[in-house]
Amino acid sequence: LTVELVETSPVLRKTQAATLAGAARPVSWHDRVEDVPEGPLLVVANEFFDALPVRQFVRRGDAWRERMVGLDAEGRLAFGVGPGALPEASTARLGPAPDGAILELQPVADAIMETLAGRIAWDGGALLAIDYGYARPGLGDTLQALRGHAYTDALAEPGAADLTAHVNFAALGAAATRAGAAVHGPVTQGAFLLSLGLVERAQRLAAGRDETAFRA
Repeated sequence: LTVELVETSPVLRKTQAATLAGAARPVSWHDRVEDVPEGPLLVVANEFFDALPVRQFVRRGDAWRERMVGLDAEGRLAFGVGPGALPEASTARLGPAPDGAILELQPVADAIMETLAGRIAWDGGALLAIDYGYARPGLGDTLQALRGHAYTDALAEPGAADLTAHVNFAALGAAATRAGAAVHGPVTQGAFLLSLGLVERAQRLAAGRDETAFRA
């Protein structure tokens, strides 16, 4: 077993190296998923896909126009609508949408999932994706920014806040299926933890303890 980390940040690589300094197995870093050596993979993607960029489209009349970032009259970053439009055939499954509705696509996440799933289908292994998201495609703006554990304007301080968007698990599953992998789920966090024996674990931890111990 080797530990292969995909990390592009030099600062985070140093932190990871310090954290894993006592690891009993070899640890390597890569810039891209494609650079991970061949062989069976055991992948844990914990709040990974939600940090990847999304594309947003706004319903304007009879077309989906791409939401873009530009400058307002005061020279500040602001959202606007560009001239590019999605082909209607690609959005027919969504049905009618009100003017101003927002559609999010995640081409980067889907491409990475397809790459990983293809490796697993070919070399063996499994992937567990844990994230905030939705099980079925839908409409809505889920892009948000966090700084200091508080919500902030996504365009107010570029580079100083963490950007995130909810994950479309149906799209991830479709990408994995295209690559030849078998898909299980998605399931809610509660159902997943219960299937792993959450109740039984809690009962073992509680055995022999009284209410005073729990209040403490």
